[in-house]
Amino acid sequence: MTAPRAPFFPAHRSIRSTEDPLVIRHLGVVDYQEAWDLQADLAARRHRGEVGDTVLVLEHPNVYTAGKRTQPEDRPHNDLPVIDVDRGGRITWHGRGQLVIYPIIQLADPVDVVDYVRRLEEAIIQAVRQAGIANAGRIDGRSGVWVPASGVEPDRKVAALGIRITHGVTMHGLALNCSNTLEYYHHIIPCGITDAGVTTMSRELRREVSTEEMSAPLLDCLDAALSGRLTVADHSFGSAPDPTKGLPRRD
Repeated sequence: MTAPRAPFFPAHRSIRSTEDPLVIRHLGVVDYQEAWDLQADLAARRHRGEVGDTVLVLEHPNVYTAGKRTQPEDRPHNDLPVIDVDRGGRITWHGRGQLVIYPIIQLADPVDVVDYVRRLEEAIIQAVRQAGIANAGRIDGRSGVWVPASGVEPDRKVAALGIRITHGVTMHGLALNCSNTLEYYHHIIPCGITDAGVTTMSRELRREVSTEEMSAPLLDCLDAALSGRLTVADHSFGSAPDPTKGLPRRD
């Protein structure tokens, strides 16, 4: 995703509305609907000022989630449940071995959605590079974090983003493929993209990379990116069509 304008805030400034420390909640494996309900409750309470900025860290049992731009042809042809959700984007899969992080934070005014997304990407890029995938970066026109094509391998996504912002409070977030299977992606068109692939940390580094291994580094990078200590940089290695552009939103 390339910003169509300069960010509202200088790169060194926090995008959060408060300087209070993030509240980190490690939840283990949580049913998707249960986690979504928890997010909604926390987001409403954050808007009312009843709780501080909170980050949920978890894994989900196998499930597909369909964002508001999901098309009929994207949907799975197996028997796994599909939950239609209120985030942007198209369809994706969640399951064990995938690290999911949901920041429930109040953004500073004026709300800058593009800058928020780029800061999430920056956090993932730095954490993934520190783990050993030195060439991880962005593809302009597409969200998430990618590994560039090599040999017969196409560009491939290692982390996906999907967000919703209401009353300046964020919901949903990011999913980093650590040691999960890729089998379930074969039954959908992941994120509506047909000209690229999906990968995992373990596959790229040729060793087991657990969600536990990546949790602390990614949370550190996320905190730094949101606060401005980690500056968003140009890590783009290519460009491609936006898979959501011009598509109708699901009611």
